[in-house]
Amino acid sequence: MKYLEFDTPAVKQAGELASDYKLSNHGLINLDRVFWNLPSSALYEESVFRGEAHVTDGGPLVVHTGKWTARAANDKFIVSESENHDNIWWGVYNRPYSAEKFGVLFSRLQAFLEGEELFVQDCYAGADPDYKLPVRIITTHAWQSLFARNMFILPKSRDEYKKHIPEFTMIAAPKFSCDPRIDGTRSETAIVLNFASRIGLVLGSSYGGEIKKSVFTVMNYLLPLQEVMAMHCSANVGKMKDVALFFGLSGTGKTTLSADPNRQLIGDDEHGWSDSGVFNFEGGCYAKVIRLSAEHEPQIHDCTKRFGTILENVVYDNATRKIDLDDDKLTENTRASYPLDFIPNVVEEKMAYSHPKNIIFLTCDATGVLPPIALLDMEQAMYHFISGYTSKIAGTEIGLGIEPEITFSACFGAPFMVHHPFYYADLLRKKMEMHGTKCWLVNTGWVGGKFGVGKRISIRHTRNLLNAALDGKLDNAEFRTDKVFGFKVPLSCPEVPEDVLEPSNAWGNKDEYWNKYDSLAARYIENFKLFAEGCPDSVRNAGPTRIDKKQ
Repeated sequence: MKYLEFDTPAVKQAGELASDYKLSNHGLINLDRVFWNLPSSALYEESVFRGEAHVTDGGPLVVHTGKWTARAANDKFIVSESENHDNIWWGVYNRPYSAEKFGVLFSRLQAFLEGEELFVQDCYAGADPDYKLPVRIITTHAWQSLFARNMFILPKSRDEYKKHIPEFTMIAAPKFSCDPRIDGTRSETAIVLNFASRIGLVLGSSYGGEIKKSVFTVMNYLLPLQEVMAMHCSANVGKMKDVALFFGLSGTGKTTLSADPNRQLIGDDEHGWSDSGVFNFEGGCYAKVIRLSAEHEPQIHDCTKRFGTILENVVYDNATRKIDLDDDKLTENTRASYPLDFIPNVVEEKMAYSHPKNIIFLTCDATGVLPPIALLDMEQAMYHFISGYTSKIAGTEIGLGIEPEITFSACFGAPFMVHHPFYYADLLRKKMEMHGTKCWLVNTGWVGGKFGVGKRISIRHTRNLLNAALDGKLDNAEFRTDKVFGFKVPLSCPEVPEDVLEPSNAWGNKDEYWNKYDSLAARYIENFKLFAEGCPDSVRNAGPTRIDKKQ
C-alpha cells in the first residue's frame, strides 16, 4: 500500500511485537514497512483495507486466490547441496535445483521486495518441546499472515516474540513471477526449499496451502534424521489414552474422521511420533469444505461461521454475505483455515504422551472394489504404506478434473516426503513393533461400481466401522481372508449391515467386479516395482496375487 498517502489500520502497532532478529538478517533491506506478528483482528483490518478479502456472515474472512486454487505440485524444487544430496529422494516430487540458480532467484526476489510492505509471523512447527522448530513466515499479503497465524504454533509472550530466532524462514510473494529462462523454473510459479540456507520460497502462487505444505516438507526432512517419524496423518486420542492415526491424501477423510465428538483431536493433518508420544506439527486445521455437511461434520461446519476462520475460494452472496459451501464454480478445493482450538474437544497441548494403538490407512478407492475395512499384518502394513494407494480428489492439485484420478502416493503423502519411502517405512515399522500397534485399511471411496456408476460409501458406515475398530469391538470378530490381497475382513460389525462388508454384493455383475479387482491388483504390483529393490522379501510378498494365478 506504499502508494497511499495515509496510514493503514495497524501502522502504529506494526513494530510492537517485533523480534530482535530483523529481516536484514535474511537479506531483505530498504523495505517500506514491516508489520510484526499482528494479531488476528489487526490482520482482518489490514486484509479488508487492502482489498485482499471480505468479511462474511458470522465473521469468516473470505479470500479468492485467483488461478492458484490448489498446490502447484509440478513446480516444487529442492536445492541440491553436497550435504543433503544423498539424503533426498530425487524424482517427480523432489526436483533438484542448483545453488547457483537459487542465488540468482533470491537476488531477484530481494530486489522485488525493496520498497514493499511485508508481514511477519514468528511461530513454531512441532508441539513436542524437544523437537519444535522456530519458523518465520514472511508474506506480502496480510491475509496470508493470518493464515500462518492460524496454521502454526504461536509464542506465548512479548519476550518470546522479541527473542525469536527462526531456524527456517518461508517467504511468500504471490505477485513475483519467475522467468523460466533466467530462473530455470517450469513456469512463473515456483516453490523452492533450500535446506542449507534454511530458506523456502513460495513465488507466483496465492494458495495458502503452499506455505503450510512447505513447512511440512521441512519437518519431513529434519525429524526422521533424529529418529522421529514424520507423518501425513490426522490424530486423535480416546478416553483410555489410546491414540489413533489416520493416514491419507486430501479428500480421503483425514480431517472429517478424526474430528470425532467422542475422542479428543490432536490434529488434522501433520504429526510426529517421538519416544514421548504423538505431537501435532501445527496449531490449526486446513479442511476441505466443499459440500460440507452440518449433520455429518458439525464441528468443522461450525468453524465456517466463526471470526478468525479464513475461507479460501468459497462462494458467497455479495448482498447477504451468506456463504454457499455447495458451490464449486471457483474450485472443488474450497478450504477453511482455523485455529485448532476452534474444535471443542481438542487436546490443548497438541500432543498425546502415549503411543498409537491403531493406525488407519484411508484410501479413496475410485474403482469400488476394496472392502470398507480390513486388518493388516505387519508386512501388509508396510506394503500398503509404501504403496499409498488412493485417488486424488478433484481440485486438490492444479490440473485435476472432476473425476478422481487413481494414484499411488508413497507414505500416503509422496509430494511432501523428502527421504526415500523405505526410510519412513522402516521407522514406522520400528515404532509399531515397539508399541504393538494395529493397522487397518479403510476404504472411503466408492461401492457398487466405479466413480460415475456406484456411490461414495456412507460416512455413517465408515464411522461405525472405525468406532468398532478403535473401541476393540472387532478384536473377537470373525474374519475372512481376502482372496486377492490376503488381508482380514470382518464378517460382521455392530451397526453396519453385513452385506456392506462384502463389496461384491453391491455389484450387479460379479464377473465385472472380479475383473476390476484383478485389474487393481495388477496396478499395485506394477507400482511396487519402483520400490522392490532393497525391500525385504516379506514385504514384497505381502502384496496382492492376481486372480488368474489362483485359478
